[in-house]
Amino acid sequence: MPRTWAGKLHDYFSQNSPIHPHPNLPPEGGKEPWCRIKAFPSHSLEDEQPWFKNFMSLLSVENLKVSYGGIQALKGISFEVAPGELVALIGSNGAGKTTTLKTLAGLLHPAAGKVSYAGKSLHTVPAHRRVRDGLALVPEGRGVFARLSVEENLQMGAYTRNDAAEIGADLERMYALFPRLAERRTQLAGTLSGGEQQMVAMARALMSRPRLLMLDEPSMGLAPMMVEKIFTTIRDISAQGVSILLVEQNAKLALEAAQRGYVLESGLITLSGSSGKLLGSDAVQRAYLGGD
Repeated sequence: MPRTWAGKLHDYFSQNSPIHPHPNLPPEGGKEPWCRIKAFPSHSLEDEQPWFKNFMSLLSVENLKVSYGGIQALKGISFEVAPGELVALIGSNGAGKTTTLKTLAGLLHPAAGKVSYAGKSLHTVPAHRRVRDGLALVPEGRGVFARLSVEENLQMGAYTRNDAAEIGADLERMYALFPRLAERRTQLAGTLSGGEQQMVAMARALMSRPRLLMLDEPSMGLAPMMVEKIFTTIRDISAQGVSILLVEQNAKLALEAAQRGYVLESGLITLSGSSGKLLGSDAVQRAYLGGD
C-alpha cells in the first residue's frame, strides 16, 4: 500500500529532524548565531519531497506570550502541529504547559503573539467557536460533569452540533473506542474511577468531531495499567487522522507516542525535534528520563 503524506511526514521527521534550541536562548560562548526553531530542517524540502508542497500547518503558534498579572507564564513560544500529526509538549510543573493549552482553547488571552488554526487567526475567536471549528481540549484533572451520567457527559461534547442522527452514531463509536464506558453509560460520572473519568473526558471531546485534540496530562493520577490503556487509545485516535497536541509530564510516554516534541521550561521552548532525537538527547534524559 502506498505511503500517505502523513506517513511520509512522520518518516521524514524520524530520520532527519535535528533538535533545535529556542531562538531566545543565548548561544554557547556568545559567538555563534542563534538557532531558530523550525518544524522542518532548514534546507528546502520541496525539491526532494514533491508530496510536501501541499503541506500547511493545522496549528501555528508564533511568539506567544501570556501573563498572570505581573507574572509572565509564557515568554514568547513558537511551534507548529501538522494535519494528522501527534506532537508532544513536555516539561516540569510550572513550565507553562497548561497555560499554553488554555490559551489555544480561548480560555486565556495572550499578551502578544499570533495563533493560527487552519490558516486563520484565532485572535478574536471565542472559546465556543473554537470548539465548533474543530479545537477540543481535554483539561487537566478531567473535569467531568460529576452529577450527569456517562452518556449525558458525552452528549454535552456535541453541544455545538445539530445533526442528531450523526451524534447517535458517534456515541456508538465512542462506546466502541472505550468499551468500559458502554458498560457504564447510565452511571453518574462522578462515581467512576480516575481512569474511567479520563475516558469520559476524551470521549466527550471527540464527540465534537475535532480536527485538533489537545490533551492536558492524561496520565495524571492513574494506575500504570490504566495509563497504558489511555496511551493505546491516544495512538488509536491519532491513527484515525486526528491531530493531537499532547501535554504530558511523563516525557518518555509522551515522546514514544509522538512524532515530534517540544521541551518547555519556565515559559520558553528550549528544545524541539523528532521524538527519537529528543529521547536520545542528554539534556532530556538528565532532566526528564532519570539519566545521569
